[in-house]
Amino acid sequence: MATTTTGPTVRVLVVDDSNTIRRSAEIFLKQGGHEVLLADDGFDALAKVNDYEPQLIFCDILMPKLDGYQTCAIIKRNARFADTPVVMLSSKDGIFDKARGRMVGCQDYLTKPFTKDQLLQVVRQFANAPQETK
Repeated sequence: MATTTTGPTVRVLVVDDSNTIRRSAEIFLKQGGHEVLLADDGFDALAKVNDYEPQLIFCDILMPKLDGYQTCAIIKRNARFADTPVVMLSSKDGIFDKARGRMVGCQDYLTKPFTKDQLLQVVRQFANAPQETK
């Protein structure tokens, strides 16, 4: 398996209750030369965000217990992580889903299933963007 580096290494957290989606994202991101953390629900994600301080978070919307909107809102309420980009993952591509994601603080939206190129493009977009300061 060849590794194709796409710029600086980024610590990425992938939050999804689907093992298939998590593993696909992990493979694609590692091939892009990035460090990958995985979480299978919102509570697991919150613990990993606190422990590992990812530089970018991909978060599924539809998850049991704590959905992606709730997870994103909790992450964004913590001053330490308010500027950490969160990209929502969903099989739904509706305008209301995207608007609700923006309301809780997500920076972008990626529709599943995604390709390796789409995933790595989002990482490049946020890795090269200057972080907002408040």
